Amino acid sequence: GERETRVSKRLIRSKDGGGSSKLEEGDKVEARYRGREKYYPGKITRDRGDGTYDISYDDGERETRVEERLIKKKDGGGGSDSFREGDKIEADYRGRGKFYPGKISRDRGDDTYDIDYDDGERETRVSKRLIRSKDGGGSSKLEEGDKVEARYRGREK
Repeated sequence: GERETRVSKRLIRSKDGGGSSKLEEGDKVEARYRGREKYYPGKITRDRGDGTYDISYDDGERETRVEERLIKKKDGGGGSDSFREGDKIEADYRGRGKFYPGKISRDRGDDTYDIDYDDGERETRVSKRLIRSKDGGGSSKLEEGDKVEARYRGREK
């Protein structure tokens, strides 16, 4: 196929949501400890090869044989549609249809976030559907080998 170099980031989008969504040993993740609703940060310490993983949580807890459906990757991949504390974002203030710049001040662990807006306003428990990444591409970074779609030489199609 065709190849192109020095393509502007705004002309490229991932075909599969970013880097590989496969979980691997050493991945930073968030998991639902003992199947509860809240996600807790940790690291995969072992891939059991049967769709379950051992996790060492950041608070010192450990858990074995956690099902993949209870885990989301922290850096891109399966978690690319979520935000982390400190992420620069734009949010639909009070759901009124206008987006304002700010940053995530707290991840509530239930797909809602607290926002500190750049103008000094604050908002709590904002649904992730009202938030978009300020760079427009989610928190995932493109890496060599990612499948992408790009506008060849900036053309529309």
